[in-house]
This record gives sequence, structure tokens and C-alpha cells, in this order.
Amino acid sequence: RSHAVACVNQFIISRTQALMLHIDSFIENLFALAGDEEPEVRKNVCRALVMLLEVRMDRLLPHMISIVEYMLQRTQDQDENVALEACEFWLTLAEQPICKDVLCRHLAKLIPVLVNGMKYSEIDIILLKGDVEEDEAIPDSEQDIRPRFHRSRTVAQPHEEDRIEDDDDDDDNDLDDDDTISDWNLRKCSAAALDVLANVFRDELLPHILPLLKELLFHPEWVVKESGILVLGAIAEGCMQGMIPYLPELIPHLIQCLSNKKALVRSITCWTLSRYAHWVVSQPPDTYLKPLMTELLKRILDSNKRVQEAACSAFATLEEEACTELVPYLAYILDTLVFAFSKYQHKNLLILYDAIGTLADSVGHHLNKPEYIQMLMPPLIQKWNILKDEDKDLFPLLECLSSVATALQSGFLPYCEPVYQRCVNLVQKTLAQAMLHNAQPDQYEAPDKDFMIVALDLLSGLAEGLGGNIEQLVACSNILTLMYQCMQDKMPEVRQSSFA
Repeated sequence: RSHAVACVNQFIISRTQALMLHIDSFIENLFALAGDEEPEVRKNVCRALVMLLEVRMDRLLPHMISIVEYMLQRTQDQDENVALEACEFWLTLAEQPICKDVLCRHLAKLIPVLVNGMKYSEIDIILLKGDVEEDEAIPDSEQDIRPRFHRSRTVAQPHEEDRIEDDDDDDDNDLDDDDTISDWNLRKCSAAALDVLANVFRDELLPHILPLLKELLFHPEWVVKESGILVLGAIAEGCMQGMIPYLPELIPHLIQCLSNKKALVRSITCWTLSRYAHWVVSQPPDTYLKPLMTELLKRILDSNKRVQEAACSAFATLEEEACTELVPYLAYILDTLVFAFSKYQHKNLLILYDAIGTLADSVGHHLNKPEYIQMLMPPLIQKWNILKDEDKDLFPLLECLSSVATALQSGFLPYCEPVYQRCVNLVQKTLAQAMLHNAQPDQYEAPDKDFMIVALDLLSGLAEGLGGNIEQLVACSNILTLMYQCMQDKMPEVRQSSFA
């Protein structure tokens, strides 16, 4: 039964004619299997209904009330794989125009089910080493570090951070970034569904959520409390207007939660607070911004690596929102970020570069003071000297330096010559390797052109920051010849960075 449904499921998305001719009979037979005692059968029935929602909504509409009731049951299935497949239904439905009409009568039942699915399962906690509170001294293993790709600063980034995972971004802002269990699970799917539904229903969701939140946020069990903080973050975008009256009470409570004894509570609190950063910054700075910044900086130096990561990402979001509001606190901020260099393992160092680059973008020329330059540049140059030309860790460091060079302007002059020279060398090396590969593809590997793109972007940052001071460097190098070649490269990102 399970295999039969799985086989037919292969033909749904492609709208295969043979299946479309018998679609009503297929749906009828799915309903007949709906209560099957075998979890695999139930899972494949749910999967079929989710795909049909995208492809043949018209055929499901007459049965929609009973399908919603069924999916509500299955989202609470004892078997987590079944529950996960069923939970996908809410995510898919939220993207359909009829979502509001179909679900408005079911919110009172659906919201508690989704919220309940947002708790860590026992398995999650084991996989996340949720009982390990201090791990800052343990070096990262290779699989801890996801491959990192350069994102050109000249390309407008779609505003993400906040589309809920699958694990990101990089991003700095994924919905609750549990990257060590990077596989999609019920917690993430429930949180994603709640986020999307909050964007559909807006403040109409709040009467169903607020009573639950009150109970969760002050719950004595950390797993329950943690899920409440995740709920609060998930609804931030969609329900912001309706949440504003509650934020003067909630934000101080969350700032307190940053000191919770459980690392997983501290890390999710960083993320949730970052989702409300825009509101925090709109209030008088002493009320929320200063206490939030103070506590987040402590968490950047946390003894738990997951908390360090979440705090660093949250702080980068706060920097983007606060911009020059942070200028009075620059010495304190730089002190913390520079100290983190000596504390962080490999993976979090890459996130630290991003936080420093974002700070430079946010405060601009205010960073150009001798005492700030003295604090910031030595650790960056030390990393710069350690890294080899073929090390991909250069990407985030060069991106960071690009922002720093633009912000420091003439303050970057003492460092500009070696930085400029290395960028030119990276471009030259990559072009030479590309020529060899084009001539003899069997003998020579294709180069990673990201090295060239990131070097061109840093040269662009230098030119912007140094202005006329860069003329001497240009005169003594073959950069114009190299750029002429880059402007004709097959790869659009290379052409874009060379024009920039």
C-alpha cells in the first residue's frame, strides 16, 4: 500500500496525463487509506495531499474541510515522520490564495498544534548536545563548517535572513538555526508554517497565540520556555503591529533570558530579539537598545559555541538596524569583537568577520579614529597573514576588509599596499589558471572564480575608501590590464565586480 502510493506520487508534480485522467479516483483511494495503521502509508498519503494542493487544488476543494481535519490529526501523529509530512501541508496551504478562507475557522485548533510541534524532541536535544553547556575550547570538526560561497557586495541580496530555513544562511537569520541537525524536522517545519501563517493572517492570529505565549514564556521547564521564545520570534514579522503593545514588557523579559543557564535558551533568545531589533531601535536608546546591546555583547563571549554564533548573527542584525546609534558605544563594541578573535573556533570566526564588516557598513567614517583602528586592524591583519591564497576562509575576511576599508577611508592607508598587492595577485593567479584550464581542460582544473570576485570587490572598497590616494598603487601595477580581461569573463559575477 505504501509503495503503491509512493509510486503514483512520482507523477503528481509533473501533472502526468495518465494520472490526471484518474485524479478523482486517486483522491478517493487516498481517503480510503487515510486511517491506515501503517505509518509509512499515512506518510505517503500526507505527501500526496501536499503535492495535490500545489497541482490540483480544484479537485481537493470540495473535500477541504475534511482534509484540514485529517491533517490536523496527522500533524499530531505519534510517528514524527508522518507528523512532518502533514505539517508541510500548512506551509504549502499558506502560499495558496485561498489559505485565509480555508483556515480562518480552524485557527483555534491549528495554532496550538503548530506551537506544540515547536518544542525540541528528546532526539533533537541529544543530536544538538543540548546538555553540553561549555564547548568553546573544543575545535570545530570539518562537518561543523558548511561550505561558504562569496556573495558579491555589488549584488542586492534578497532580504532573507528571515525566510525560515533550510539551513543558510548563511543567514544569518534563518528561522532558528539548528545547523547541527540540518535536516528538516517537525520543529523547523512547525516554526516555518507559523511564520508564513503570521504573514497571511497578521494580527488576527494573536487571539489564538497570546494566551499560549503567556503560559510558555514563563514555564519552569526550559524546553517549553525555549519553544515559547521561538514562537515569539516566528510571529515577529507577520504580527509586529499587534505585538507592539506587549513589547515594553516582553523585551526586558527576553533580555533577562539571555542569561538563562541553558545554552539552547540563550541562543534562541538571541535570534528572537534580532527579529524585534527594528522596534528596539525605534525607542529611546537607554530604554532597550543599551541593555540589549550590553547583554548581546556578553553572549558574543559566551562559553557555548552555538550561543556565540547566535549572538554574533543577532548583533549583526542589530547593527544594520541601529546604524549610527551605535557610535557612542564603539569602543565597547570593538573591545568585545576583538576579544572574540582570541576565543572563537573556526566556524564562528567566519561569522565574526561578518559582524565586523556589518559594523563598518553601519557606522561608516565614525570608525576612522586612531584608537579604533589600533584595536581593529591588528587581529584582521594577523588573520590575513596566516591565510594562504587558496584558503576559502579568505572570502569572509576579504568581504569584511572591503567594508572596513570603505569605512576607514584615509585611516586604511597604512595597510593598503599589501592588501592591494594581494588582491591583484589573486586576480592574476585566477586568470592565469583559467587560461590554462581553457587551453588544456584535461590537465588543469578550473579555478574557483570566487577568489577573483572577492578580490575585485575589495579593490572596489579600497578605491571607494582611499579616493585619490589609490592612484599611486594603480600606477605601479597591471590592474587595468587584468580588469579588461575580467570585464570579458564568461561569468556575470566576475564582469559585475570588475565594472564596480
